[in-house]
Amino acid sequence: MTATLTETRPVAPPAEPPAARTDRREYLALAALLIGTAVAYLWNLSANGWANSFYSAAVQAGSVSWKAFFFGSSDAANSITVDKTPLSLWPMEISVRLFGLHSWSMLLPQALLGVASVALLWAIVRRNFGASAGLLAGLVMALTPIAAVMFRFNNPDAMLVFLMVAAAWALLRGVEDGRWRWLALTGAFIGLGFLAKQLQVLLVVPALALTYLIAGPPALGKRVAQLFAAGAAMVAGAGWWVLLAELWPAADRPYFGGSQHNSIIELTLGYNGLGRLNGEERGSVGGFGGGDMPTGGGGMWGTPGIGRLFEPAQAGQIAWLVPAALVLLVAGLLLRGKLTRTDPQRATLILFGGWLVGTGLVFSFMKGIFHPYYTVALAPGVAALIGAGSVLAWQHRDRVWVRLSMALSLGLTTWTAWIILSRSASFTPWLRWVVLVGGIIATVLLLVRLPRKAGLGVAAAAVLAGLAAPTAYAANGITSAHQGPMPSAGPAVRGGWGPGGPRGGDMPNGFPGNGFNAPGGTNPGNGTRGGQPGGQHGGGMNHGSAPNGGPEGGSAGNMMMASRPSAKVTELLKANASEYTWVAATVSSNSAAGFQLASEQPVMPIGGFNGSDPSPTLAQFQEYVQVGRIHYFIAGSQMSGERGGNANGPSAQITAWVKEHFTSQEVDGITLYDLTAPKTN
Repeated sequence: MTATLTETRPVAPPAEPPAARTDRREYLALAALLIGTAVAYLWNLSANGWANSFYSAAVQAGSVSWKAFFFGSSDAANSITVDKTPLSLWPMEISVRLFGLHSWSMLLPQALLGVASVALLWAIVRRNFGASAGLLAGLVMALTPIAAVMFRFNNPDAMLVFLMVAAAWALLRGVEDGRWRWLALTGAFIGLGFLAKQLQVLLVVPALALTYLIAGPPALGKRVAQLFAAGAAMVAGAGWWVLLAELWPAADRPYFGGSQHNSIIELTLGYNGLGRLNGEERGSVGGFGGGDMPTGGGGMWGTPGIGRLFEPAQAGQIAWLVPAALVLLVAGLLLRGKLTRTDPQRATLILFGGWLVGTGLVFSFMKGIFHPYYTVALAPGVAALIGAGSVLAWQHRDRVWVRLSMALSLGLTTWTAWIILSRSASFTPWLRWVVLVGGIIATVLLLVRLPRKAGLGVAAAAVLAGLAAPTAYAANGITSAHQGPMPSAGPAVRGGWGPGGPRGGDMPNGFPGNGFNAPGGTNPGNGTRGGQPGGQHGGGMNHGSAPNGGPEGGSAGNMMMASRPSAKVTELLKANASEYTWVAATVSSNSAAGFQLASEQPVMPIGGFNGSDPSPTLAQFQEYVQVGRIHYFIAGSQMSGERGGNANGPSAQITAWVKEHFTSQEVDGITLYDLTAPKTN
């Protein structure tokens, strides 16, 4: 009987190995991070409408014309391209081909690029610093305010950041084993990054090269040769498109927007290259440095100098954790300083430290166009250093100087958050006090050697105190609608951009007052952006609300604000559309974009983005009109092109010629000229 009872007694299952339990917890946390990021970035995605209509029009064009797809044309009839290389448009155009033309299908690839960037950064940091560091880096990346905006927007920066992170991943794999293929892959990712946003991707190249020169496993001569191979792969990754585009007969392709001589090389080195650094962007809106427009002592793009990233326009986007990242970078390098040359942890710190410092300095001192959303390129560097540096410091917290470093990093974060939140005191006013009190308490406790469980509690409190303020800004960015060329996260801040664009009084003469994106130049206020689409129309978004709220009105738009045609104007454009190459033409790409998106028919953007590109010339336009290729000319704001030094250029000549030879008609606030019916003498 006793034996029988013994045999039937239930047997406990074997204990699960601790490593398996750890892995399960880690991957559950990873799943929560990535699912949470996806939900946040996809949440109410269509609230952004057409986002930046300049790129949305190109997406529409590329979804119906493969030539427009290849070149990045603004219209399906291929009159002119956007002022960038086209790679960032391709995923959006493919998505629109699959799912139809609407905001969600266009922005879906951008959100997915955000999730992929977070995942890839997690993989990089986890590989060399462990699970906690990888998860913290991914979390910081996902909650960076400007990242939460730009991965829900259609500017090229989402693709650019993903490819930069991919290049860092490949380079650090090369640091592990020294194989040529990783260096070639690094170069290829940088080359593709050029096709996304041209020379900006090169900002991380010095950090990549320096990291491999210091930490690559092979002998020095081989390391140098491998970097040359990476350079060749970079040229190949970008050069195939540049070569095809330049060799394509000019008469059979669109004009390269943003250039003055129809050259992608000129665009790369001028308007999108050195012009951004020295402020001499020919045909551009100009650098607006110094005396053009005082905003807190600087120009339209802020004051070039070491403090630019902490100015009101930029600080709420990226600056929250920059001081902490720099402190943790120094601490981490000191902790790993005496180890072998190929130490992967030190290599990771060098790479992302070089990324943050190098890119940050360029952004700080460049004299040309500088938009706050450019700072999304700093997000991976900040996030990786916070994740890696925090965990590395925590592992060595028995040393007094390391505890001082941790306390300093959190203290600086608390102080930065207090300053930024104080600039928008009406935005969750209690938050700055919670961050201040919680940050001070956690900073003091970091100086003390505590038992393990108490120490983990302090670490958790430090993370919460450090991330509370940027999380609030990121949440604001996610829950608010963003439209126009200059999106930003967080509330309106004097001297900054805030919701919808720059604040009233901050703009130079010739620009719409009180916000680029707001219809009629009105300030859309806290938490909303102006110019939102009013619904669906003909498969596209209908920007049919009047500037002053009238249901039948419309706006012809201008250089910074997309046009908003009424239903009646849209029907006029669509009438007999198949008989024309372009159903309309108007000065500047944003003016053309709204009409094109509403009608889903090609609209010629005379002069490109700024209205200052010499395309088409007056003679070309006259020829198009003579053979009946353009139906309407739409009169709009004449500010386009004036800042680019081309007020008497082709766009102004075309406008004057049309007004002289054709009769205008007013339709729901829009002035149209029927180019098929010239005036009779």
